[in-house]
Amino acid sequence: MRWQEVQERFPEKWVVLEATKAYSEKGHRYIEEVVVIDALIDSREALRRYSELHRQEPNREYCFFHTSRPELVARERYVGIRGPR
Repeated sequence: MRWQEVQERFPEKWVVLEATKAYSEKGHRYIEEVVVIDALIDSREALRRYSELHRQEPNREYCFFHTSRPELVARERYVGIRGPR
């Protein structure tokens, strides 16, 4: 599902999503297609649900956004392992 469809179906909600089509460019993640996992009113509940899903399946690309956002773009975080110095 594209972001515009999500916004139409779930106006003024926090949505927990799985990205099914996305790409990275210049430190940002552009999410083109998603599957809606949950739609919630409270941001804390959305964060809790996102965290729960991420713990269960860390290799899947979960995220959460408010549907008032004009587009699905997130800053990327690099999480790496430091080697010996």
